Amino acid sequence: MALHLIKLCVGADSIEDLREWVAERSLRAIAAGLEPHSVHTTRMVPKRMEELLDGGSLYWVIKGQVQARQRLLDIETFTDDEGIARCRLMLGPEVVETAVQPKRPFQGWRYYTPDDVPPDLTSLGAGIAEMPAELRRELTELGLL
Repeated sequence: MALHLIKLCVGADSIEDLREWVAERSLRAIAAGLEPHSVHTTRMVPKRMEELLDGGSLYWVIKGQVQARQRLLDIETFTDDEGIARCRLMLGPEVVETAVQPKRPFQGWRYYTPDDVPPDLTSLGAGIAEMPAELRRELTELGLL
């Protein structure tokens, strides 16, 4: 069973902000002759890489709520110019909306088990994915979704 990561999406106010950022990074990758992807660099290197790369995703917390995920394609470790070990999380080009799930702020990333992750929005039934994000958020806060 795949293991996942969860991380705050700092600087994004919405899923659309995240999608724009991902599209820009994917275009840069294509221009460099690479497969479309985006990269997120982090200082802490996951020790459970094999589990993460067995179908895992990076779940994004936007404005205090898990709202989207991207597939983890690869994890590359490297040492920066200052001698600090870091890693690049190579992420797929698709941003998949999830059911909204409240999450308190935290630093860095955390492991996210399959039992804890919210379902993809498309798996929740007809019409829910087409609802405006604000309406989905309000219905979730009321416990109706």
